[in-house]
Amino acid sequence: MITRRNLLAVTAGTAALASVLPRLAFSQEITEKTVFHDPDAPVLGNPEGDVTVVEFFDYQCPFCKKIHPTVEKVVREDGNVRLVLKDWPVFGGASVFAAQAVLGAAQIGKYEPAMEALMKTTGKLTEEIVEKTLTGAGLTMKEIAAAVNEHSAKISGLLDRNYNQALAFNFAGTPSFVIGRTTFAGVLDEKGLKEAIAEARAA
Repeated sequence: MITRRNLLAVTAGTAALASVLPRLAFSQEITEKTVFHDPDAPVLGNPEGDVTVVEFFDYQCPFCKKIHPTVEKVVREDGNVRLVLKDWPVFGGASVFAAQAVLGAAQIGKYEPAMEALMKTTGKLTEEIVEKTLTGAGLTMKEIAAAVNEHSAKISGLLDRNYNQALAFNFAGTPSFVIGRTTFAGVLDEKGLKEAIAEARAA
């Protein structure tokens, strides 16, 4: 079941989201800038969009993969939405491996084909399945491994920030969203996603 929580204390700019999240405190301040505009987080849709949709996801999450085409459809048809994808690998080692591999692919300009390929998988992942899937999508694991190694601090830092943000928002699992000043824990269908975007735009 979807749950929503309004972030009432958030104002424009870099107002601290942490001010409404007293449960946890991190050395990294949780702000609109760090959540919506992390320079290392992949952005799809319209980079200059007037509404930002942040999705926390895992490549082994069946619900994430089920709603992925719907999220892409809504973002594409709207035309003025930034979609920020935040890997939150909560299903174990294979999820971490998948996240690192796709973020490595991002460093060589291959984020979308890598991400889309893994989003189309079914069932549990293993490192071997991830490699086979990415190779089948035309990527080279040698190049991806080299990119992950070269940018290891950048990738691990991003995953750490994503993890801290997800906990700060009190998310219990994937998928989870931040849209405007509201959090959504759970699956958003097309109607719900459109309504959330409209509310954020009108705020």
